Amino acid sequence: MKKRKLGNSNLLVSEIGLGCMSLGTDSKKAEHIIHTALDQGINYFDTADLYDFGINEAIVGKTLKSVRDNIILATKVGNKWNEDKTGWTWDASKTYIKEAVKASLKRLQTDYIDLYQLHGGTMEDNHEEVIQAFHELTQEGLIRYYGISSIRPNVMKSFASHSDLVSVMMQYSILDRRPEEWMSMLAENNISIIARGPIAKGLLSNKMLEKVTASIKENGYLQYSYNDLSEVLGRLHETFASRNLLEVALQYILSQPTVGAIIPGASCPEQVVANVKAVQAHPLSHEELQFIRSLTIEGKYTQHRE
Repeated sequence: MKKRKLGNSNLLVSEIGLGCMSLGTDSKKAEHIIHTALDQGINYFDTADLYDFGINEAIVGKTLKSVRDNIILATKVGNKWNEDKTGWTWDASKTYIKEAVKASLKRLQTDYIDLYQLHGGTMEDNHEEVIQAFHELTQEGLIRYYGISSIRPNVMKSFASHSDLVSVMMQYSILDRRPEEWMSMLAENNISIIARGPIAKGLLSNKMLEKVTASIKENGYLQYSYNDLSEVLGRLHETFASRNLLEVALQYILSQPTVGAIIPGASCPEQVVANVKAVQAHPLSHEELQFIRSLTIEGKYTQHRE
């Protein structure tokens, strides 16, 4: 498995990681998926304290404990469950971050977190305080590096300009190319993109529109109407008839040097194997990349720009 360095860190992560959100709460099933990922050469696992009220962190930590020194473990902070567990509130205060990390470490059964990420963020947050909290945690040895998970350009620019951020997690796929506008800025600051949602709710899998949701049929997907999706996906399937569409989707993302890793989720071991096979496939040619860009919408984030 090829590895890439995240930003200015010394974290070498497999080009494809495992987004753990979709593992579920059946520990045996989740452990099987995680062990399959390890067997396939994946060394990068991403969870969050929000997922399943912390149960996700606990399952991931227990399963990876025996190989802890050989993997890169990432989690997130900022979303705080209400006492009755019916919803959550946002808390990016230094006090909460330093309190939450201890709970994550306990659930993960580890002494340190390789990549600790702010799970969102707004311009109303005290960014200096957030950065100070992360710096202190780094000095205390509780985390190695930090990043953010955000699609808000103003938040990205703020953190990029005066912090040691190594990564930004963003939804990125052939059908959601909005991050491309910000790649030069991130590259200039030596910050990697961690790409989530690479197959766009399954639209870029071989099943394409077979099991599309009623919501997508009615409202489309981002800037694409349902008819637009039918046309774009049809042309992709026709042009890349000799290739698995999943390969095309993941290879498009990996063609960007700013991308540090792709982290698709997986609800079964077979999906892990298919994702790894797609990442290890032959890269797209310059002409193929140009065709995809001409066929799809680059798009821009319309909110939170300044």
